[in-house]
Amino acid sequence: MLDLEVVPERSLGNEQWEFALGMPLAQAISILQKHCRIIKNVQVLYSEQTPLSHDLILNLTQDGIKLLFDATNQRLKVIEVYDLSKVKLKYCGVHFNSQAIAPTIEQIDQSFGATHPGVYNAAEQLFHLNFRGLSFSFQLDSWNEAPKYEPNFALGLASLQIPHGAMVKRMHIYTGNNLQETRAPAMPLACFLGNIYAECVDVLRDRAGPLGLKLRLLTAGCGPGGMTDSKVRSLERSIYFGDSCQDVLGALGSPHKVFYKSEDKMKIHSPSPHKQVPSKCNDYFFNYFTLGVDILFDSTNHLVKKFVLHTNYPGHYNFNIYHRCDFKIPLVIKKGADSQTEDCILTTYSKWDQIQELLGHPMEKPVVLHRSSSANNTNPFGSTFCFGLQRMIFEVMQNNHIASVTLYGAPRTTSQARPESSSSSH
Repeated sequence: MLDLEVVPERSLGNEQWEFALGMPLAQAISILQKHCRIIKNVQVLYSEQTPLSHDLILNLTQDGIKLLFDATNQRLKVIEVYDLSKVKLKYCGVHFNSQAIAPTIEQIDQSFGATHPGVYNAAEQLFHLNFRGLSFSFQLDSWNEAPKYEPNFALGLASLQIPHGAMVKRMHIYTGNNLQETRAPAMPLACFLGNIYAECVDVLRDRAGPLGLKLRLLTAGCGPGGMTDSKVRSLERSIYFGDSCQDVLGALGSPHKVFYKSEDKMKIHSPSPHKQVPSKCNDYFFNYFTLGVDILFDSTNHLVKKFVLHTNYPGHYNFNIYHRCDFKIPLVIKKGADSQTEDCILTTYSKWDQIQELLGHPMEKPVVLHRSSSANNTNPFGSTFCFGLQRMIFEVMQNNHIASVTLYGAPRTTSQARPESSSSSH
């Protein structure tokens, strides 16, 4: 049985690990994977058709704990303990729930010092006792008690004394004073672990197509002595098609992984595949998992030739490999015969039918992408469809959301200078 410390408005955990509010989804999953012998039976709950309309939930069924992540930014928003019989809980080092200690209203009073009465919710037949960043829900012993607590007397008081012996049914840890209105906080310092994260990524472009990326990066605790540099810093970096490896390393630091392409699966869709001579060496990607970005370099001149931006929707084959890239792509749309143009922004959350309405339908049929690992030839999530428009390839999931966007640069010679604006960021 897990023995966990409750920190209101902050976390639930022990000396080995903690789930902290604001923690990215990938980090919470990595804790669960690391401690899989102790924490078993984890369910991932999400809406397949409308993934942005409901929280993304990790349900630790054996331990009676749910971790609720904001569907948009994928950071931990609420920690719910829904079955207190499956876990031991303490506050300031003292247990208030274990096999020996029942979590009654008296015990909660004693441990937390109740300062105000509970609020009765007739629909749920539960009392809620709220502290800042922490709330307890108590169940009445029997249906007979419920009518007594209907708040229709004494000037309509909805705040009443919780009956003696009432037991905690659920506990929530969150940010602020109101569980219904709470939001996932900014990522805590302890979650940076020496990585850089992208707050947002803007695609830079001209009339013809994409030119590069402008990234707003967050970093913390990277000074000498680990956490001595204890504040989050924000920096801006731009990288362009045709940048060298050194340019990218100088702007973003080392990638998490370098991946060499073994084959080009899209080669068959090029105009004359039979003319293409196999290259002596392979193009390679820099994978930046915490940015949600891959950068492809040409194997001959080591210059950037492609960017891939990942949206990390649940139900996609690559889910949880990359953090969500929160990108903005300005689109240039021709309006009417007099070649007027209109600008609009496409984001990580845009749906494919909206994009098609703006850009017009692609001329060619989509390329069907069916991923599967070499060890296991099945992909439970089904195929995705790739559409090419304006030097971009949109990978579309079956629920109409975008799984990734691949950006191509215009063919360019090495003698061309980098755009001026990038020199200021180095």
